[in-house]
Amino acid sequence: MTVRSLPGNESPAVDYRQLVAEHGSPLLVLDGEALRVQYRALAAALPGVALHYAIKALPHPAALAVLEELDAGFDIATAGEIEMLWDLSVNPRRTIHTHPIKKDSEIRAALRFGCTTFVVDNLDELRKFRRYRHRVGLLLRVGVRAHDAVVDLSRKFGCAPEEVAFLLGQAKQLGIHIKGLSFHVGSQSGSAAGHCRAIWICNELIREARARELAKLTVLDIGGGFPVCYDATVPAIDAFCTPIREALAELPEIIQVLAEPGRFLAAPAMTAIASVVGRAWRGGQRWYYLDDGVYGAFSGQIYDHARYPLSTLSSEGELQPSVLAGPTCDSIDVIAEDIQLPELAIGDLVIGRMMGAYTWASASEFNSLPIPRVLVVNGPVVKPTLVRVA
Repeated sequence: MTVRSLPGNESPAVDYRQLVAEHGSPLLVLDGEALRVQYRALAAALPGVALHYAIKALPHPAALAVLEELDAGFDIATAGEIEMLWDLSVNPRRTIHTHPIKKDSEIRAALRFGCTTFVVDNLDELRKFRRYRHRVGLLLRVGVRAHDAVVDLSRKFGCAPEEVAFLLGQAKQLGIHIKGLSFHVGSQSGSAAGHCRAIWICNELIREARARELAKLTVLDIGGGFPVCYDATVPAIDAFCTPIREALAELPEIIQVLAEPGRFLAAPAMTAIASVVGRAWRGGQRWYYLDDGVYGAFSGQIYDHARYPLSTLSSEGELQPSVLAGPTCDSIDVIAEDIQLPELAIGDLVIGRMMGAYTWASASEFNSLPIPRVLVVNGPVVKPTLVRVA
């Protein structure tokens, strides 16, 4: 792997050296404008689809505030995420609770907030809602696997398509309203084929449910999985969504379509800045030790199977095979190996891009090292305070 250094005669949009001089490192720079661009691009690629941001991808208050300004919906999964929305005064009618497995306390917390749309995928979970049946509308999650998705989410959640009729029948007996179906083919999909297949399957299930008078389903949640470009080329979002739009056009007109984008919105919105704090010559390669690593902002390399685009601010010197290692005492804390780098000095900066999704969210304080500080640029607009004139 060769690191693309920033050319010496071009300045990055953000002065990383100045930020480090002022705030130290490591840092994460959250760009609210990048969030806005991604949201608008996906909304244009999926017209008529209600977008509910998957908070787990990047649960930073500034990111949520920017999306709130855009009237985005929110995909919540825990009481902790609900607390964040309370703080922003988000309208609960713009939220859906998509965790298929929930404690009763989680259900009650969501209902207190005002969220009334929940996801289930099995009979035990369905029965948990019997006592709340007059207050909720459920989505039944169907498991449809996409073999080209980086993270397979149907392995853990989703009923088999052939179980749908049985569960709809059980809900009818229990007096519980199932208002639609949902699916999530997986995260970072390689193509739209998985989405299209899942839409076709759900289309048949919706029509079958109505024909058998099991339920009049009016909602389809198509999940997330919309890809971003890390170190491989992926289609532009409009091209990726073209076959999805064609598949959605075959649904009955009464179907309201939802989606749960997380990575696509969050990933381009955050950049990491780390400093070289040590060097060594080891195994025929130069090792550079950074003040951030896989227990910090680069945690997505472990949990999310991601490899982030890296660059340095120096373009001088011959490229040589190198290793970038993190600051902890654990040997697994290595960001990149056999990476072509110019010679770096202690204090030089390494920049990681596309680092908004599943990075800061899953970072830890292992070895008692603090999680990288987040700096917000182009953040939420501060609404003016209205002053009553006597």
